[in-house]
Amino acid sequence: MAPYIKSPFVIRLEINLLLVALTVLGLLSRLWSLSHPQAVVFDEVYYGQFISLYMKRIFFLDDSGPPLGHMLLAMGGYLAGFDGNFTWNRIGAEYSSNVPVWSLRLLPAVSGALCIPLGFMILVELGFSTCAGLVAAFLLFFENSLLTQSRLILLESILIFFILLAFLSYLKFNRCQQSSPYSMQWWCWLLLTGLSCAFAVGVKYTGLFSYLLIVGISSVHCWQLIGDRSLSNVNVLCNLLARFLALLLLPVALYLGIFYIHLSVLTHSGPHDHIMSSAFQASLEGGLSRITKGQPLEVAFGSQITLRNILGKPVPCWLHSHKNTYPIRYEGGRGSSHQQQVTCYPYKDINNWWIVKDPARQGMVVTSPPRVVHHGDIVQLVHGMTVRYLNTHDVAAPLSPYSQEISCYIDYNISMPAQTLWRVEIVNRESDTDTWKTILSEVKLVHVNTSVSLKLSGSALPDWGFRQLEVVGDKVAQSSHQSLMWNVEEHRYGLGQEQMEREQEFSSPSPIDVGRNLSFLARFWELQWKMLTLRNENTEHKYSSSPLDWITLDTSIAYWLHPKSTAQIQLLGNHVIWYSANASTLLYVALLLYYLLRQRRGLCDIQQGSWQTLQLTAVLCLGGWAVNYLPFFLMEKTLFLYHYLPALTCQLLLLPPLLEHIHRHLLRSEVLKNTFSALLAVWMSSIFMTFWKLSPLTYGDPALTPEELRSLRWKHSWDILIRQR
Repeated sequence: MAPYIKSPFVIRLEINLLLVALTVLGLLSRLWSLSHPQAVVFDEVYYGQFISLYMKRIFFLDDSGPPLGHMLLAMGGYLAGFDGNFTWNRIGAEYSSNVPVWSLRLLPAVSGALCIPLGFMILVELGFSTCAGLVAAFLLFFENSLLTQSRLILLESILIFFILLAFLSYLKFNRCQQSSPYSMQWWCWLLLTGLSCAFAVGVKYTGLFSYLLIVGISSVHCWQLIGDRSLSNVNVLCNLLARFLALLLLPVALYLGIFYIHLSVLTHSGPHDHIMSSAFQASLEGGLSRITKGQPLEVAFGSQITLRNILGKPVPCWLHSHKNTYPIRYEGGRGSSHQQQVTCYPYKDINNWWIVKDPARQGMVVTSPPRVVHHGDIVQLVHGMTVRYLNTHDVAAPLSPYSQEISCYIDYNISMPAQTLWRVEIVNRESDTDTWKTILSEVKLVHVNTSVSLKLSGSALPDWGFRQLEVVGDKVAQSSHQSLMWNVEEHRYGLGQEQMEREQEFSSPSPIDVGRNLSFLARFWELQWKMLTLRNENTEHKYSSSPLDWITLDTSIAYWLHPKSTAQIQLLGNHVIWYSANASTLLYVALLLYYLLRQRRGLCDIQQGSWQTLQLTAVLCLGGWAVNYLPFFLMEKTLFLYHYLPALTCQLLLLPPLLEHIHRHLLRSEVLKNTFSALLAVWMSSIFMTFWKLSPLTYGDPALTPEELRSLRWKHSWDILIRQR
């Protein structure tokens, strides 16, 4: 051997066989007969549609949460070669042979299985015994609702996995902070905490609650570091910067990265285009980009345009007129101008075309070179098909009496002169010399004579207005609400002198091409805003429930029913575990209050280390339950039992520490400890028996007789389906 080689290169590998066993058992329970049933189960009809759209790279918008969970589910389909050709139109529809059911359900199943060893490791890392960790793993293993949710194309098990991984990573990091700060392990666990938090939020917005909990715990620890005089100022500053980088900047960067991948993949026009702005739609392939390809960028005098309202509520619509007039009198007896109706129409139509006319000239064609319209210019808008001018005057609107009626002027020769001048105000301008641009410019049209602004009121007109949306003149001049803003969507340079020629031009695009691609950040902010503000008008669902129903397990969800037999899948909790978890929460709070009162009296019943462990466990597990449960009381959305599963998981982790503390610190004699151990054995046996009884409803196999199903309806509110013979 060469003299400069002092020792051989050594790799040490340690394997925790207990963790391996828990992982294997978890995988077996979640992967067993994973392809059953070969039919769409409950919300698989919802997530499956998004998977198919990913496979075809078609844009969609889901207001329920960010896209990471959808992308992870779609990755299973992509790796299995799924082409997206399946119609997810109803629950119970049989999967065709081209749908890789096992692959699509694999990631949720693996995530649910890994939650079992994670629960074990969290309790051990908190300072509790291996037995306590095994009890936590036992509870997570035999909780029927967690098992059911993890075996389907759903997101809750993935969300819970990232939440638990974030908890464990931060605990590992906190231990390294005490023993080996700034080591490789210290950095790895800190960065993994930020990554897990970002992914939890990326799967569902409710992951934000757990993320804020970890940020709060870290903030308290930072405050303690600042008060530690044994650390130098540089050391404290470096620690704060590291946490800021890993727990704030990294999650934000990853969150942006998730949307960057999402928008990079979904490049084709899709079913949700109409929700987005014209500029966003034009950035997608097909759809509006196909219609508007070759449009001129700058609006000029003589341009033929369609004007879309920026608000897009209650539905996207375009400024519209037709030959019909307002009724002489509205309901209630108020008189109208009896002028030509102007509305906002939610469909593309030839009556949506308007001509931008220079008030100082008679012609309605674009000159050469074009005279573009700038911010502050005065224009007239001429309806393309009826050649009547957009007009308003001091007459109350049909449904909004405090606003002015908008019409197209008809000269009845009754001393009501035309007032057809409008000032173009570009709201998103960079300077006062900006030009009016197709798709990009958001403009207010301000009436010169009365100073009202063209506005979409959102109210639907009566039958005389064909149920189209009301457009009014808003008198609040300084308002900047989106209902006041319009953008040019379709645009052509008008060249025809005669009306017949102009009508033919409405269907002939200009050959001039122009690029109008939005930046990633512009698309991100628009998509994020739409996701946060879009609210579907959902009626009350048959299986919806309130948060109060969850803690008492007064609700269930029928996920699937075999078309011929009584085989079915139900989202049901193991009620022994459920009520035990509720009791543990109350007892743990009572125990903490008891110790706090005793300490206030100067009496210390337990060592300081045990007290700190109890506190950290309460903050992490009890706090995790609270932040994942209590916010649902404030949400105005349709809620289901599965929304409670992240909170339930945190609650289950609180139960073993309470049992261990009672056994070690509160029971003094061996007789009491042995009796307590015997009761625990009976309790765990009842959990297993309950799990076994409900397992046919968890796995959807085997089919039970009507009598057996009735015997499992332990609560009248459980909707177990019994097929009549």
